[in-house]
Amino acid sequence: MIETKLDQIQIRDLGLQPYWDVWQFQKEMQLKRIHDEIDDTLILVEHDPVYTLGKNADENHLLQSRNKSVDVFNIERGGDITFHGPGQLVGYPILDLSNYKKSVSWYMRTLEHITIDVLKEYGIKAKRTAGLTGVWVGDEKIAALGVRISRWVTMHGFALNVNPDLSFYDGIIPCGIFHCGVTSMEQLLGKKQDMEEVKKTVIEKFNHHFLRL
Repeated sequence: MIETKLDQIQIRDLGLQPYWDVWQFQKEMQLKRIHDEIDDTLILVEHDPVYTLGKNADENHLLQSRNKSVDVFNIERGGDITFHGPGQLVGYPILDLSNYKKSVSWYMRTLEHITIDVLKEYGIKAKRTAGLTGVWVGDEKIAALGVRISRWVTMHGFALNVNPDLSFYDGIIPCGIFHCGVTSMEQLLGKKQDMEEVKKTVIEKFNHHFLRL
């Protein structure tokens, strides 16, 4: 695990880890943040292939044609179903929103804004889509969001498709949206991207948006 610190936000880069282990780690970190035992933290990680269903998910969006070797977890974040896997950069902010703004919608829009700013650095014009959570390029989703907040301390977060195997999305209806596709930085730019450089850009933009308040 690589740790760095930007002012009051701790950065924990976990590399490639199983979903379950990091899910439990998040819960521990959220509880510690609630009790003010740690600073605000951004966890960065890639996961082994996994499908996760949020608390409002429709299990019919997990298709019978999926790869049955991929683990499935029902979790406490908002949102429907999504995929995590190698080549996808997942960010789990453990933040006390009392230090920023006590607004779930503001927090979600800020995470989207950070992702849009990251993609802009790579020449990708991304956007929000009215009525839908996440970040889009045209009618294809490139980043998914889902969070849980307890006593204004956050967990779960965002997942940016850098170089994932997009075929795993064939096994689900991503986020329960039938009429839109999924894309990645690799697909849009025509070559694999340097994950370490993407991480640096994410940290820079995250730092900019949260530490300027």
